[in-house]
Amino acid sequence: MARSKKTGRTEVDSPSAGINSTRTPSPSASHTRTPPSPESERPAGPLSITVPSTDRDVVKLNNANATELKNACDDAIKRYLSRPELFKQSHLHTDVRLGLGWLSVFVAAGAALYGYKVEFEKSKPVVSIGLVVYIFLTMVQTLYAYFIEGNTIFVGKRKTFSKRIITERIHLTSMTLPSSHSSSSLSPSNSPSYQLAVSYVRSTNGGKSLLAKGRTKASKSYSSFFDEQGTMDQDAFERWVGELVEQGMDGKSA
Repeated sequence: MARSKKTGRTEVDSPSAGINSTRTPSPSASHTRTPPSPESERPAGPLSITVPSTDRDVVKLNNANATELKNACDDAIKRYLSRPELFKQSHLHTDVRLGLGWLSVFVAAGAALYGYKVEFEKSKPVVSIGLVVYIFLTMVQTLYAYFIEGNTIFVGKRKTFSKRIITERIHLTSMTLPSSHSSSSLSPSNSPSYQLAVSYVRSTNGGKSLLAKGRTKASKSYSSFFDEQGTMDQDAFERWVGELVEQGMDGKSA
């Protein structure tokens, strides 16, 4: 205890005076940044984006032709998934096939024109080369369509931003199953089925970080989507496709 000479007041020295105390932050004050979960970054799926009935054209065809039924379903999927809010469709396979086709046509036309303007004996080497190149390009186009493109009907990509850039890629293939291979108990025994396979990948950091990956497959009778007059129930079909796509977006495999 010390007495001040000027004021006469008694000053009490605190035991902690002169000691530099360090304040330890409480656990609640520390900021721990946890990475966002893939579920919180899941972009909107097809089912969450409704399609007005007025935006659809009536689809009616011969329901006895399995090829027409499959083509109608393939076209409906392209319209459904390539909307601005969903995926941007890639036309790579179509562009490659068209490029090979047009190139073979130009080669054949050039060889034919050269053979028409030049004498037969003189034009034989060039025409022969043109014929070989034409056959080669045609074979490449056929092999590409069979082995690389295969049953692919839709390839799409979408980029969204949710605290970071997320890239989605989707790949769909389809085929017609005969009635004996139908897996749907609701389909009549004399009706073929439409099989759809979905492959989905969601990633970030330019594809280096995988967020979700799913691969789903299902089949359903054509009679579930087309009535006796051949009119397509687009609501039921899009709902079935949307459920299958969102299962892949959730990382499910079936």
